[in-house]
Amino acid sequence: MKETPPDFRVAVADLERFIGQVLERAGADEASTEATTRALVTASRLGVDSHGLRLLPHYVRALEGGRLNGRPEMAFTRRLPATGYLDADDALGHLAGYRAMDEAVAMAEEVGVGAVAVGNSSHFGAAGCYALAAAERGLIGLAVCNSDPFVLLHDGTAPFHGTNPIAFAAPVTGQRPYLLDMATSAIPWNRVQQYGAIGRQLPDEVAADGKGGVTREPAEVAALLPLGGSDFGFKGAGLGGMVEVLSSTLAGMLNGFRLLPMGGPDFSTPRGVGHFFLALQPEAFVERDTFATCLRDYLADLRAQSARESGEVLAPGDREWRCQARRDVEGIPLDSANQAAYAALAERFGLPPLSRLA
Repeated sequence: MKETPPDFRVAVADLERFIGQVLERAGADEASTEATTRALVTASRLGVDSHGLRLLPHYVRALEGGRLNGRPEMAFTRRLPATGYLDADDALGHLAGYRAMDEAVAMAEEVGVGAVAVGNSSHFGAAGCYALAAAERGLIGLAVCNSDPFVLLHDGTAPFHGTNPIAFAAPVTGQRPYLLDMATSAIPWNRVQQYGAIGRQLPDEVAADGKGGVTREPAEVAALLPLGGSDFGFKGAGLGGMVEVLSSTLAGMLNGFRLLPMGGPDFSTPRGVGHFFLALQPEAFVERDTFATCLRDYLADLRAQSARESGEVLAPGDREWRCQARRDVEGIPLDSANQAAYAALAERFGLPPLSRLA
């Protein structure tokens, strides 16, 4: 197979088409395919490469192994005027995430607040996709999710919490939404895999070896450090626990410590991941114009603050929106590992390989 240049970039539309075709051939129905493609491409456009296109081979393996139900019959139950539960039927987590946020938004539009717990789900990629879905409809959105253990407790020596992300988004009149998407670990686990695949060292104070000691070598990593590192990791560990309570406990699912590993080797047994989604209608609290003005003023004040030399003060989401604007024009990059993975998927499913953007 001819080697592809390392600066290989693909057009957004081509990537969407390819991911959709692969998922269909792997057994996903139309709704699952659309939701998963939407989430993966959104993440990659925003520069969240660790949770974007690189995860496609993993989802294919989980679909074919039986862990994921490519044709789920999800069931939503509205328990109170502002709360509900979604049984995801072992669906791809992206479909469960968008469906749950849709239900939360519908309740918020009716009564001001909507909260949905999700059970029997799976990995849903970048949490920011679902908070963003609420903000794009004019509401404030929050999304959290538990995962299997990757992260040490503060002063711990073995993984306990997952990366347990928190995503928050708010609509900004005349601008792109405010968007915060963060792991409660120092870095996401997929970043370790990504750096390992391209032979790059990790930053300091983000990962640990099998004895709990800090390491920068991806091959030595046995766990991640909680947000705050070895000295202030009690903050990240506390946030990870909050996410655990909201996602697994409210959904009646296993806590992350007891989940099957995302990376296998068992790809036939559903994992039972839990999520939690919240939507808030700003007008349920204050006049819409007042909310819009206050948020714009806050962001203007934030961005006007002085920065250290060679730095720039940015609001959450600013970096991602710049990346999206650039990648929509220049294309989405595939590193050497993803080039090989996508070429293999094309060959396996009899699809034309992705074309390099001219």
